[in-house]
Amino acid sequence: MTTIVLAAEQAPATLIFPNWVFPLIAVLVFLVLGFVVWSFRDVANRHSHKTDRSAASGHTTDH
Repeated sequence: MTTIVLAAEQAPATLIFPNWVFPLIAVLVFLVLGFVVWSFRDVANRHSHKTDRSAASGHTTDH
């Protein structure tokens, strides 16, 4: 019982950053990842010579 009382009296751990920094880091990570995804947009259409050859081989994407 004494251990529980002593554990309850301990001070909470201090954070290395203020509380508002952690959501800011998360937003920045999502923005960077969004930019990476955005930078690869329309990549398949840039290589149409490769997709034309695969369509001629009998592989179709019609469903």
